[in-house]
Amino acid sequence: MLYFLYKLQHYFLEVAPVLMVGFLLSGIIQEFISIKWVQKHLGKKGILPILSSTLIGTILPVCCWGSLPIALTFYKKGSRLGPILSFLVATPATSISALFVSYRLLGPKFTVYIFFSVVVMGLIIGFLGNLFKFKPKKISQQVCPHCNEELIEGQHKKKSFERIKSILKFAFYDMPKEIGLEILIGLALAAMVATFIPVGRFISSYFSGSLAYLFSIFFGLIMYFCSTASVPLVDAFINQGMNVGAGLVLLILGPVTSYGTILVLRKEFGYKVLLFYIISICTLSLTLGYLYQIIH
Repeated sequence: MLYFLYKLQHYFLEVAPVLMVGFLLSGIIQEFISIKWVQKHLGKKGILPILSSTLIGTILPVCCWGSLPIALTFYKKGSRLGPILSFLVATPATSISALFVSYRLLGPKFTVYIFFSVVVMGLIIGFLGNLFKFKPKKISQQVCPHCNEELIEGQHKKKSFERIKSILKFAFYDMPKEIGLEILIGLALAAMVATFIPVGRFISSYFSGSLAYLFSIFFGLIMYFCSTASVPLVDAFINQGMNVGAGLVLLILGPVTSYGTILVLRKEFGYKVLLFYIISICTLSLTLGYLYQIIH
């Protein structure tokens, strides 16, 4: 038990500084990159809207649950299907906080590779998604009934002090409230994996080879992981002998395939789009994970 607490403290001290930086940057991004600004780039044809939604998704400070209402807003504002799917892949798969923690625990090479892997997946799935027959929905813009100004995300423009207050509130209250528990659970699971020898032996015995990829696919599909909270857990798995490529698969697949995403995709876009989404993510994450294991 004492060793477990020691490992838990070790992971917490490793992760806490970079989480603070990541949360602050997330607050700045949340405040200054408005949904309205993002939306106008996603209704056009070609690769540029897909690339824009993918890159924006990699830095937006929201998990898959937070990305769903944004993606549906894109849908209702006239976005094509490709940018919507690429956004749903890139946003939960990584974030500034997750990249900082990954850099700290898994190293720069792994962090750079997983970032570009998410970008590649977003582009491919977005491009293929645009091939589906799809009619975007459209809704009227929000306008204030009193001053007749167009509202930005339901609000008027904020003053400088209000912006600073909003940034700090989002960074150090909203974000910890949204994913703080998951981060603590992820740290606790990582400490457990690193502490208990039978778990370590089981991982090193069965998950050092190709079986680890099947485990990552199965575990990633049935469990939801926040992209930030899952990094310490995967780090513990890898340290106990898990195939590093399979660890990358788990880091991508877990955050992207939540039950909320699956249910919303089925309801709004149908079973064909949902099946395409799941198969594409599994196939691409396996391919990218296997390639990383080769070059690692």
